[in-house]
Amino acid sequence: MIKKVLPLSLIVALRFFGLFIVLSVLSEYAKEMPGGNAFLAGIALGGYALTQAVFQVPFGVLSDKIGRKKTLLIGLLMFAAGSVVAALATDIYTLLIGRFLQGAGAIGSVVTAMIADQVREDERAHSMAIMGMVIALSFAAAMIIGPTIAGIYSVSTLFWLTAALALFALVILFTAVPEPPKIVHHYSEEEAKIKEVFKDKDLVRMYITFLFHSSTMAIAFFLIPILLKNKFGMAETEYWKVYLPAVVFGILAMGPAAVFGEKYGKGKQVFIVSVVFIILSFALMGFSSSFFLFTAGAVAFFIGFNMFEPLLQSFVSKFAKVHQKGAALGVANTFAYVGIFLGGAIGGWLYQVANETGVAIAVIILSVFWIVWIVGMRNPALRANLFLSMEEFDHNKLEKLKGLEGINDFYTNHTEKIIVVKYEEGLIDEERIKELLK
Repeated sequence: MIKKVLPLSLIVALRFFGLFIVLSVLSEYAKEMPGGNAFLAGIALGGYALTQAVFQVPFGVLSDKIGRKKTLLIGLLMFAAGSVVAALATDIYTLLIGRFLQGAGAIGSVVTAMIADQVREDERAHSMAIMGMVIALSFAAAMIIGPTIAGIYSVSTLFWLTAALALFALVILFTAVPEPPKIVHHYSEEEAKIKEVFKDKDLVRMYITFLFHSSTMAIAFFLIPILLKNKFGMAETEYWKVYLPAVVFGILAMGPAAVFGEKYGKGKQVFIVSVVFIILSFALMGFSSSFFLFTAGAVAFFIGFNMFEPLLQSFVSKFAKVHQKGAALGVANTFAYVGIFLGGAIGGWLYQVANETGVAIAVIILSVFWIVWIVGMRNPALRANLFLSMEEFDHNKLEKLKGLEGINDFYTNHTEKIIVVKYEEGLIDEERIKELLK
């Protein structure tokens, strides 16, 4: 499994590293460019999320139609092109074009769908945890490397580095990523339409959870650096003293979350505990004047935020039918990027009118509604997976399962010569399925 997941994780981590590496230095750089101001600098910093949101679903759908590798090639080339434009920019508007183009290479959902293709359902949470940990490490490295390189050379150097890393990701794609297995689905043209990914109530609950999750992240990243500088008098070069332990504890929290969420079927409970950590974090950051308690709040946020990471993408891929994975993950990531934009905008407005206390109160209220929303979701652990050898069972009889109560999805993996049936435990049993396919 590691051989299948690690190269894809490195590709998406290299892309995220390119986005993360400029976070701590871009706003001031953009504001001082010809034509620049604070508003346009803010768009330069977070505007990539808008094009990410716009292109997530098209890229996911495209990957379902022309293949994952071809779609990844297109996305990485767009990201590299955007990095070059940003590196060459001599005014704010050219920089904005580069940033929007970077975001347009929206490959996150495609990589996740490809991992879902390569890895069995029962191993998926572990694989998502690996990807999440690699991304988290790239973030931690970017927080330290970005300001250092920008201080020694320039911000434009960071964009050149990003373009080079995107091209290196292409080398990984075509040398280390195995071809996805040949999957044959059994669905009608009507079932393949994008609207179908909104018919599953649990998928919709996951989309809104993505929105909440990313919006609290944007608010936290807006609030933390402002308070570190204005409230505690820290220089930007010292921010890593807070971010590094927060990221480390966040990474450590991902393992237990994946185990309890997948192995023990407690995914919904893990989500609720995660939100409680987020509530605690904003209470500490918004109401405390102690630097120690503020740092504890930042650590609590990363723990709560990261506990979601190994399960979010996995749960969407579990709820979605096999021919909808790319589209469903695209929709989920679209909600996530919309959340980043809304979180940044709303967090900034709240801080302006009600300072950090108002921001904390708003997030706490939002999080209470979030918990209520999660409580109504079915636990993915109730959706079981049956793997049958095509040598022992007849895949031509799969049509018998269509419309049968308790059957969520079924498909054949001709590469590994197995039939996969996703079903609801309690509504239909394994033996009944086997009888129909004999």
